[in-house]
Amino acid sequence: MSEIDLRRAGDRGALLDLADNGAAVRVARRLSASGRFLDVVPGHRTVLVTWTDDPPHEEILALAAEALAVPDERAPTRTVEIPAGYGGPDLDEVARLCGCSAEEVVSRHLASEYTVAFLGFAPGFGYLVGGDPRLTVPRLDVPRPRVPAGTVAIAGPYSGVYPRESPGGWRLIGATAVTLFDPARTPPALLAAGDAVRFVPE
Repeated sequence: MSEIDLRRAGDRGALLDLADNGAAVRVARRLSASGRFLDVVPGHRTVLVTWTDDPPHEEILALAAEALAVPDERAPTRTVEIPAGYGGPDLDEVARLCGCSAEEVVSRHLASEYTVAFLGFAPGFGYLVGGDPRLTVPRLDVPRPRVPAGTVAIAGPYSGVYPRESPGGWRLIGATAVTLFDPARTPPALLAAGDAVRFVPE
């Protein structure tokens, strides 16, 4: 794959495949800032772009290349602190899987600074990367039919907070009272791709 690979996504959309999440975030920000497109949706290593008029493929590629021209160039990020309490139903099992105590799981989770890789699964659900590698655990074999809103969870390389009650297969280690998604708020989602996130003790 080249540095930027563009694939058509219907008549009025294109999907950009990129080298990594940092590239996807930078490209998505540049495309959004142009104001030229109907929607720009970053994924882990992709950016979906849609439009309403003639296909702007060359413009998309030019803007993406511009965003990647200086690897160290980063748009200013904000840090979102999420107060959390720990003691979720999977905390002890996570500790067993990681070969440490529950207290160490909590301290390692609190010590990390995360980055929002992308939003997905449910409105406002941020996939957070940058956690302690020792806390990498598999998803549940059988997802729970209900996970309460505000639940702090981990799975694979990701951490996240369930923005509303929903099914879920991640390991539940804590909870927060922070509202991750509110349709009456502008913007509705608390988190955006590229944000830094820290969990702090309640």
